[in-house]
Amino acid sequence: MEIIVQKYGGSSVADTTRIKSVAKRIKEKVNTGEAVVVVVSAMGDSTDKLLGLAHSVAKNPDARELDLLLSTGEMISCSLIAMALQEIDIDAISMDGAQAGIRTDEAFGEASIISLDPSHILKQLASGKVVIVAGFQGVTEDLSTTTLGRGASDLTAVALAASLKATCCEVYTDVEGIYTADPRMVTNASKISEIGYEEMLELASYGAKMQPRSIELAARYNVPVLVASSTSNAEGTLIHDLSFKNKKDDQMEVRNKVSGVASEKGIARITVRSVPDTPGVAASIFEPLSKAGISVDTIVQNASAERLTDLSFTVSQDDTSNAISIVQKIATSIGAVEVVSDENLGNVSIVGTGMQNGTGFASTMFLALKNADVNIEMITTSQIRITCIVDESRVEDAVIALHDAFELDKG
Repeated sequence: MEIIVQKYGGSSVADTTRIKSVAKRIKEKVNTGEAVVVVVSAMGDSTDKLLGLAHSVAKNPDARELDLLLSTGEMISCSLIAMALQEIDIDAISMDGAQAGIRTDEAFGEASIISLDPSHILKQLASGKVVIVAGFQGVTEDLSTTTLGRGASDLTAVALAASLKATCCEVYTDVEGIYTADPRMVTNASKISEIGYEEMLELASYGAKMQPRSIELAARYNVPVLVASSTSNAEGTLIHDLSFKNKKDDQMEVRNKVSGVASEKGIARITVRSVPDTPGVAASIFEPLSKAGISVDTIVQNASAERLTDLSFTVSQDDTSNAISIVQKIATSIGAVEVVSDENLGNVSIVGTGMQNGTGFASTMFLALKNADVNIEMITTSQIRITCIVDESRVEDAVIALHDAFELDKG
């Protein structure tokens, strides 16, 4: 039995008209003879509305109860898709995360999948049913409902595809694939026909479509992921293992290749000034942030002067208040002078495996930003990525400048 896992995002199931359209698309796949498992997100912005409801009755909603509340968004669209399929003579059954066999830890709001037992899904597929699974959720050992983090319906879909040994995981969304830049910012952005897991993970981590954890999981289990439009039949982008791909290029090695430009807004920088330059100080700052569930990205420490240094790092704007509160207490205890922040930042990144052994990428990037009059606040790199922190209001200008500088419109 060949199995296909399909995932439909919130925009694809935003209203009943779109739900009916998705049901017809699923029926087309069923008619090819493949067994189909479908993962769905909550309808439109219903998750945000549920969050608003929670905060209207409690300043700090209990994490367990909040996860149970938020999980209902996916259950609504899950059940409606099943009903829409039944209406067009396709036998279907909906399942929540627990029924689908998804076991998680107890990190409410950002739970990790511990195990996945697909036996109940396989039983339903064997009986000829399409199985509709609510994304974004699982259940703990003591049967508490958990959510897997923002955008984690992607993670649910990839996890199911890996567990079911599916032929492919098809992710349908409101765009036709992965682009060289956000097409809403760059009108001549090119669609990427295929991309490796490593590059896609970097793009996803810095603002591109797809949840980063889902790409990590796809790479680990070698699950091919197709990202395509839920409203057209245009070819999408295939994310898969390109390590041993037999490329038929004019050159044996293609040195200068940036695959795409990713960007993200909503970033804040926190700086602890005049930190004593002694062993263990960095750990004393970042360990409490980690325990509070605050993700830290770019970190820059200035050269020490008179045994004092400034330590800067970035967090999501949503985490700024909590992070500052934690860091201020630590700053006082270690004798730092002050804690300051800037909440109006974003990042822009160039990504490409060709950067590993090539030269000139950083200089081209920095010159392009200079010519666009975009000031660089911080810089961070990996083997296949260079990221610059810039003013949030200049992110779009930076993306356009870099897209042009690396001639990504030429594919």
